[in-house]
Amino acid sequence: MNTVETIQKVIEEEIKPALQSHGGDIEFIGFEEEAGQLSVRLVGACGTCPFAQETLRVQVESVIKSVVPAVKSVIREA
Repeated sequence: MNTVETIQKVIEEEIKPALQSHGGDIEFIGFEEEAGQLSVRLVGACGTCPFAQETLRVQVESVIKSVVPAVKSVIREA
């Protein structure tokens, strides 16, 4: 399994269910391997939540970085 597949698996199995339980969701946009930068889009309730940046940092970035060390940062696309 390559890095992108691993990232997508973590998003699908670990992150999406948590966000969906709060009326939100996340979409994988892309991964720039050289920079280690993952791009995602928060949608639903997460897209408009005032705590979305905190969700991104705590629930998304920390989980993905713990499983996929190649990910150095996670950015939120509009």
